Amino acid sequence: MQKKFINPETMSPTFGYSHVVEVSNAKRTIYISGQVAINTDGQIVGVGDIAIQTRQVFENIKSALDTLELQFNDVVKLTFFLTDISQMATVRDIRDQYIDTKNPPASSAVEVRKLINDNFLIEIEAIAVAN
Repeated sequence: MQKKFINPETMSPTFGYSHVVEVSNAKRTIYISGQVAINTDGQIVGVGDIAIQTRQVFENIKSALDTLELQFNDVVKLTFFLTDISQMATVRDIRDQYIDTKNPPASSAVEVRKLINDNFLIEIEAIAVAN
């Protein structure tokens, strides 16, 4: 399997994501459902705190990847849903502790009015590829 992270010169500069990720010869594509700040006890973590919630979400994604013996460098796409997009800088700082910042996944960030529970501030979906 080969992954190419591409940022064409004919497109705008990127800040922590890749415009294009090309994957060739992958045998598996893994879709991780939107993860929210719920711990293994089913409790909401970090009510009112975007940093704590974001860290829990990335730990949940890490657990999903670990189950399949994958890592964050296998992730090719992240989709962020935030109730306050102005918090994206905090989210990026935490995300950068998990991803390969030299070859970041393609990403989208969307501000939403509300998530499934009023206490959730962020939800993240992930797509990974592997042999």
